[in-house]
Amino acid sequence: MSQRPRILLIDDDPLIRRIIVKTLVAAGYETLEAANGTEGLKLAESSIPDLILLDVMMPGVDGFEVCARCRSLEATSRIPIIMLTALDQSEAQVRGLEIGADDYITKPFNLDVLESRAHV
Repeated sequence: MSQRPRILLIDDDPLIRRIIVKTLVAAGYETLEAANGTEGLKLAESSIPDLILLDVMMPGVDGFEVCARCRSLEATSRIPIIMLTALDQSEAQVRGLEIGADDYITKPFNLDVLESRAHV
């Protein structure tokens, strides 16, 4: 029996989380949710997901910091990270990729595109 791929979604917007989780569950993924960066880091370390979908603009620990911390920790350093954010300036995209994100999708996003990029 194979285990469903596990995706951790870290986003402070409950509506965005609900929409993405519904889409991913329908596509056959197991999902975990975190409403902020601190909670997301704890879940990433304790659950070791197959993929992290990460918002950038969150209060407290932002997505850039979460990404950098994940890359610096042995347990989470190889987990693919897709930044999913309304921050669409090229400088932000470059920063995200330079600190270790594997992809960068801007909001508003197409659910079909998100699902195809989240393929794990």
